[in-house]
Amino acid sequence: MKHRKTSSSSSRPSGVTRRGALGLAGLGLSSLGLAGGLATPALAQTTIEWKMVTTWPADQPGPGVSASRICDTIARLSGGRMRVRLFPAGGLVAGGEVFDAVSAGTAQMGHASPAFWQDRLPAAVFFSAVPFGLLPYEHVTWLEQGGGMGLWERLYAPFGIKPLMGGNSGPQLGGWFMRPVMSLEDLRGLRIRMTGLGGEVMRRLGATPVSLPPAEIVPALQSGLLDAAEFLGPEADRAMGFQNVSKLCYTPGFHEPNGASETLINQVAYDGLPDDLKGVIVAACRMETLHSIAESAWRNSEALRQLVGEDGVELRRFPQPVMQALQTTSKDVVGALANTGDVARDIHASYIRALERLTPWSEVSDRQMLDGRTP
Repeated sequence: MKHRKTSSSSSRPSGVTRRGALGLAGLGLSSLGLAGGLATPALAQTTIEWKMVTTWPADQPGPGVSASRICDTIARLSGGRMRVRLFPAGGLVAGGEVFDAVSAGTAQMGHASPAFWQDRLPAAVFFSAVPFGLLPYEHVTWLEQGGGMGLWERLYAPFGIKPLMGGNSGPQLGGWFMRPVMSLEDLRGLRIRMTGLGGEVMRRLGATPVSLPPAEIVPALQSGLLDAAEFLGPEADRAMGFQNVSKLCYTPGFHEPNGASETLINQVAYDGLPDDLKGVIVAACRMETLHSIAESAWRNSEALRQLVGEDGVELRRFPQPVMQALQTTSKDVVGALANTGDVARDIHASYIRALERLTPWSEVSDRQMLDGRTP
């Protein structure tokens, strides 16, 4: 990161404390030999430049666009005092190295999905998507009103990372299938591209979950390597061309009812910012979360109409016996995460409390209203 001065100053204190040096390093001042001290008037006339690394290809619809907009919003809200340069996956580090890059300070910010760190931090998935878990607006409610944010910070604190929610692509489809699912027997031996906790649920029900990058999913369905696959919602799936290889799409997306992404911030760099710029980052991430939820709902609704009305896709709901098995198995899979550490136990307990508190109200406010307005 560079720190560019727009004016000069000869006023420099003779020393600086270790804490102050860390703060200046977070702002990128030490790289220009300024960690020895810089007068406040000069600091106010500087442009702070950060890097953001992401797990997404450049301009990938949904989360990739969210990362770009967050950078733009920070520059706009700060009046140009702070600029964040975006590095898509592979631009500075590989997509799988984003967490470590932010932790080490290679980049001051990152953008990813918490589910990507499941191997090292199993409880991270609670801040992304949980099978039969919180919906997008319920997820935000848990973070901001139910204590979820503090637990998320606690989970990432040992790595020197401050997390923020950084967008949400909304609920997902259940998956595209090459043959009908009539019973649990149809899941046995099924080769399905489904990652995360949903993949583990399918495995316990006899399917074989396969992990493939996005670009390989449709060709794998065409070649017979896969029998079924899930990716995102209607807009992204239609853009990928799923409707060209399968006309059978199942709902609901039990495995990912919430598509939250995250902004990762190096804690030392964040602590070195003035309070108003800290507020700018938080505001930019909140703005993007609201923007992306609205955008995904609007675009997915049109894409769904196109899939059914123009592409001849048949939407089917998983049969009730299959749904019951998915629900029961999901509870076992999610419950097992509570045994992966003290923080994980606390996160699991908090998440379940939020689910139990919010569900009755969602039943009254959402489900009954939807039943009432159905043509």
